[in-house]
Amino acid sequence: MPGSAPVSYLGPWPKDVGIIALELYFPSQYVDQTELEEFDGVPAGKYTVGLGQARMGFCSDREDINSLCLTVVQRLMEKNALSYNSIGRLEVGTETIIDKSKSVKTALMQLFENSGNTDVEGIDTTNACYGGTAALFNAVNWVESSSWDGRYALVVAGDIAVYATGSARPTGGAGAVAMLIGPNAPLAFERGLRGTHMQHAYDFYKPDMVSEYPVVDGKLSIQCYLSALDRCYSVYRNKIHAQWQREGSDKSFSLEDFGFLVFHSPYCKLVQKSLARLMLNDFLNHPNPNTETGPFTGLEAFRDVQPEDTYFDRDVEKAFMKASTDMFERKTKASLLISNQNGNMYTPSVYGCLASLIAQHTPSQMAGQRIGVFSYGSGFAATLYSLRVTQDHTPGSSLDKLVLSLSDLKTRLDSRKKVSPALFSENMKLREDTHHLANYVPQGSVEDLFPGTWYLTRVDDKHRREYACRPVDDDLPAESELVRSRGATEHIPSPVKKMPRMPAATAGSERAVSN
Repeated sequence: MPGSAPVSYLGPWPKDVGIIALELYFPSQYVDQTELEEFDGVPAGKYTVGLGQARMGFCSDREDINSLCLTVVQRLMEKNALSYNSIGRLEVGTETIIDKSKSVKTALMQLFENSGNTDVEGIDTTNACYGGTAALFNAVNWVESSSWDGRYALVVAGDIAVYATGSARPTGGAGAVAMLIGPNAPLAFERGLRGTHMQHAYDFYKPDMVSEYPVVDGKLSIQCYLSALDRCYSVYRNKIHAQWQREGSDKSFSLEDFGFLVFHSPYCKLVQKSLARLMLNDFLNHPNPNTETGPFTGLEAFRDVQPEDTYFDRDVEKAFMKASTDMFERKTKASLLISNQNGNMYTPSVYGCLASLIAQHTPSQMAGQRIGVFSYGSGFAATLYSLRVTQDHTPGSSLDKLVLSLSDLKTRLDSRKKVSPALFSENMKLREDTHHLANYVPQGSVEDLFPGTWYLTRVDDKHRREYACRPVDDDLPAESELVRSRGATEHIPSPVKKMPRMPAATAGSERAVSN
């Protein structure tokens, strides 16, 4: 199989396994949250200030989870000039279920048909917003295992986050992320540095098989998120301390040891509160914090608080949000671009934050930094882990290519179409009424989609879904002349500038050295 590694390349594990390339897709239309506040009859600032949200992307009935993932995978492959034969594993993290048996991954295999590559491991992984992270861990573990054949892994996280009419609706969104995983990555996983917490709770779940809407206990969900953050940070801190002690260092770990921090973002204000929460952890863990000068100034009154008693303590929250303001500006604020402008994408959320961070920094600003990543999924499952950015930021380096590939993020966001709250509400009602219909032809306009976007053309009487791709050039054949996805898939160029061709996954790889 092309792309497979010679036996000589297969060692205990390859070097610097992580994220080589990253692509992000979001819908071409959005609703303004200020206008939505007025439409919903809520106080001004409830969504924009209270939640920290400016715009919310949403899908018409022309898009579903399969089409979102088809679009983002094709964009990543074509932008990076990758052969489909170079992929040996593909796994999808999603909680947007349109079939209780058939995986989204199998729908994505349509993109591989022309290559003839069917030797692709992986299926779908589901647990609320955590599925993308689980898929990413599986991909990294595959590359570092005896099962690896030298090819890249591809991880896709995608969801359509919609809520019934009410207070949760403005926390929706939609999108998909694709990540190319392999050795010699510009964003390498730090080995052994993962803090995980898993626990049973009904904070957010989807028991109705015919509805896209979840059942949400808002207060419990926030408590679960913050308690998981506490536990994951504690475990991560203990692991890095142990690692440093083995290396002969007695240094204590704190948030300043992260160059940047990104979080799963249900809404932006919770992320700001989460960073403050981690500062509270540092403060309580410090043997003798200086409350006269420095970041802990004036916090002596909170020295004896118990973390489990402070989830909804406004005094603690306010004090530590103020104390962490500078850190938030330096380490986290830039990561909230997509979250603020597109909303919560569920599984891709934290990786949209990672993309936002990269898009707003130069390669030299990113080089050598440790990025803390907190992923959370209700039910609940959470992990805090870290990525180490390569030191090489020279023109043409893997880091330079990654940053360049995301440099158009703001331009793409600004190119979307604003839709009135009334039309947004009509779209939500249409999705609600047609979500699981057979013999259905979508009503949404294809012309409203970004060029190169995959979309649903019909659902037949056996619930089989057919797709097409909007041409990049409007002079290309219209929808009725496109080849449908149930047959051979037509190759349509992606509407993005191609990056220089990626090397084979094994190019330059070394036999592993444990570090």
